[in-house]
Amino acid sequence: MTATDSGELTAIRVGETLAAAVDREAARAAAALYSAHYPSLVRLAVLLVRDLATAEEVVQDSFVAMHANWRRLRDSEKALPYLRRCVVNRSRSVLRHRVIVDRNTQHSLPDMPSAEQGAIALLERSAVIAALHRLPSRQRETVVLRYYGEFSEAEIASAMGISRGAVKSHTARAMSALRGVLEAEA
Repeated sequence: MTATDSGELTAIRVGETLAAAVDREAARAAAALYSAHYPSLVRLAVLLVRDLATAEEVVQDSFVAMHANWRRLRDSEKALPYLRRCVVNRSRSVLRHRVIVDRNTQHSLPDMPSAEQGAIALLERSAVIAALHRLPSRQRETVVLRYYGEFSEAEIASAMGISRGAVKSHTARAMSALRGVLEAEA
C-alpha cells in the first residue's frame, strides 16, 4: 500500500465518520421535531384530507422525507416549515389520487333480480294478496296497516277506532291464518 492509498483510505474513513455524525444529528433533530410537532401536523393533514389514518400516513411520510433529505436542508431552523410544506404537498397528492381513483372506478350496476326471480316474487306477492282477501276485514286492515303502511299499534288503534289489545289480537289471528293458507298452497 502506498502513501497515496493510505491517505485516500483515511479521507474515506473521515468522510464516513462525518456522514455517520450527520445521520445521528439528523435522527436526533427529527426525533425532537416529531415529539414536538407531530400532533399539530396530523391536525393540519386531517383538515386537508378529512381522514385520520391517511393524515397520519402523510405526516409520517413527510418525516421520512425530511430525514432522508436532511443533508440538503441548509438551515435546521427551516425543518418545521419544510415539514409543513411537505404535509400540504403530500395531502394535495392524496386528494388528487382520490379524484383520479373515483373518476376511473367502474361503478357496477346494482344487482338486478333475474326474470325468474321477478316472476317468483310476483307469484308470491299475488299469493299473499289472495290470502289477505280471504281474511275478515278487521284482520286484513290490521295487517295492511301494520306491514304495508308501517303504522305503530297505537296508530292502527287510532285509525281503526279500537284498542291496542284488539289490534294485537287481530294481527296475531291474521298472521296465523295467513301462515296456514300460504303453507297449504306451498
